Amino acid sequence: MTQLKYKFTYDVLFKLLFQKYPDLLKRLVAATLGIPLDSISEFIITNTEIPPEALGDKFCKLDINMVVNAQKVNLEVQVEDEKDYPERSLYHWARVYSTALKVRQPYSTLPRVIIISIVDFMMFDCAEYRSEFGALEMNRHELLSDKLSMLYFEVRKLPKLIDRENELELMLSLFRAKTEED
Repeated sequence: MTQLKYKFTYDVLFKLLFQKYPDLLKRLVAATLGIPLDSISEFIITNTEIPPEALGDKFCKLDINMVVNAQKVNLEVQVEDEKDYPERSLYHWARVYSTALKVRQPYSTLPRVIIISIVDFMMFDCAEYRSEFGALEMNRHELLSDKLSMLYFEVRKLPKLIDRENELELMLSLFRAKTEED
C-alpha cells in the first residue's frame, strides 16, 4: 500500500482540486445536500474572503464559497479539533448571511445560507456521521426560518466498508483516504 503524500483534507489540495474540477465539487455538494445532481441549475464558485467591518474585527476566510440554486453554500474542511468548531462554523454562517443583503433590499430576500463542514474528528456523541442543525424552537421543534442550515460530516464515523452505490459515502471517503488504494 502506497501512503498518500498529501490528503484531501489539506486546504491547498482541497481548494486546488475542487476549484480546478468544478464538476467534482458539484457532485460533492449534491451528495452532501442530498439532492439530485441534475437538480442543480445554478452553480457558481464565488470564493470570497469577507473583510472585517471595522479595524480589529476578525477576518473571515472561507474554504470554498458558492451559489447553488440561489442559496449561498460554504464548504469547509477541518482536520484539527480546536474545541471551538461549532462557534467557528456559526461565525462563518453569520458573516455570509450578514453580507448577503444589498442596500434597500427587504430582509425577506435574504438567501438560505448553508454551511457544509467535513471534519476529521469526533464532534457529536452519536453514531451517525451526518448531523444537520437549523433554527428551531426548543420545545415545539418549530422551524423559525429555513435560512440557517449547518451540515456536519464526521468522516471518522463513516462505515469501514463503503457502499459504492452511496454517492455521499463514496465522496466523503476521499477525505479519510490515507493510501492510494483508499
